[in-house]
Amino acid sequence: MTSKTRLAENALGLGESVVMGVAGTAPAFSAGATTATLIAAVGVLSPASLLYCGLIMFGVTLAFRQLNRLDPNAGASYAWVDKAFGPVLGFLAGWSLLVASALFMVSGTVPAATATLELVAPQLTSDPTTVTMVAAGWLLAVSAVVVKGIKPASYTQVVLTTIEVGILVAVIVAALLRPGHAPAHAFSLSWLTPGGFTPSMFATGALTAVFFFWGWDVTLNLNEETRDATQTPGHGAVLAMIIVLLLFVGFAVATLLVLSDAQIEQAGTNVVLAVADQLFPRPWSYIAVVAVMLSTIGTLETSMLQFTRTMFAKGRDGALHPRYARLHSRWQTPWVASAVITGLGVALLLLSSLLPTVNQIMKDSVNAIGFQAAFYYGLASFACAWNTRRSALSSPATLVALVLWPVASALFLAFIAIYSIPTFDLVTNVMGIGGILVGLVPLFLNRWRAARDGDR
Repeated sequence: MTSKTRLAENALGLGESVVMGVAGTAPAFSAGATTATLIAAVGVLSPASLLYCGLIMFGVTLAFRQLNRLDPNAGASYAWVDKAFGPVLGFLAGWSLLVASALFMVSGTVPAATATLELVAPQLTSDPTTVTMVAAGWLLAVSAVVVKGIKPASYTQVVLTTIEVGILVAVIVAALLRPGHAPAHAFSLSWLTPGGFTPSMFATGALTAVFFFWGWDVTLNLNEETRDATQTPGHGAVLAMIIVLLLFVGFAVATLLVLSDAQIEQAGTNVVLAVADQLFPRPWSYIAVVAVMLSTIGTLETSMLQFTRTMFAKGRDGALHPRYARLHSRWQTPWVASAVITGLGVALLLLSSLLPTVNQIMKDSVNAIGFQAAFYYGLASFACAWNTRRSALSSPATLVALVLWPVASALFLAFIAIYSIPTFDLVTNVMGIGGILVGLVPLFLNRWRAARDGDR
């Protein structure tokens, strides 16, 4: 590849890779948006649900790390599934990430907007039109940072994520060390054990838990821009997963200790603020609002990075039109792909404003993203097992880490995705399943275009 078709090499180190992975999961936003939903589904077993779903997700992380060792490609799951199972499944794996990232332009910017309004105009937080306008403003601002280059994006991310994680840790520690207060739920080790689950209960909470962990794989989409591309992104992903697993389980425990069931239900997507309100006097509790706002802005950035790098790789390989592989001559960023995700984000935000409530917007997009993440994570995990099936027989540890664990993770993801379909409403199924299937249209149109141009 010439310099005009190469992303900025050696721009990120291990620390920045870890930060990107943590930011990709949006710890404060994910905790705020979905903890109440998870507790409503599985009650005091929420920490266990996150713990065991997190351990299952580690199988996917190990698969991505191994695939990155073999082929550090900005397309990540798209490129790896393509090589293992052919161009159709590879294209759809990458397409599902593109769709999930586009939908996150709604589910990511809406909380940023509501958090902003909570600080400056609380009376407008329930007005979909106002929330949409503020969300579009954040979308445009973050897009400008992303297109300016990977280094400005990484510097921004380090600042945002450090503050966000620091606030979340402070909330968790304050909840655990709350002297003189009777807990809303008396702590028990059973919160962390799997014995209380029925298969139905576990499956019900699992798709929500998948959304908690979605996004750490941005470190692999940035591999071509990371030093020691075959090793560092994988190590960054593993370390990021350990950090977010501790944060999510810790916050679930903190929520149960501090809030009653009625308070959790009332808090809804503002559960981080509800917990902070019980721990700190106002205005200090508003640090939770700041954490959620920074979290959503940070993960909005990582979602854009994943989208643009995947689209860039597809354009470079000819799976999509070559225009999407165009890089800015100065910043070495896929500026055409950046323009696409910005335009899609604004359009989806305007459409979402037609829904009756902000909560409905969040619910539909979160469920659809969980479905699409399960799809491409599962395919990549199967690809890892397929690629290493022979070499893994040389060591029991390798067999477990690179074949059995990823396959178990992929089967689990397939199960919860299929299980969830009847529970979705029409809008969610259209976004989740239809969003993936519509990828067949650009797949075959691009093949037709390539064949036509080849005949000339």
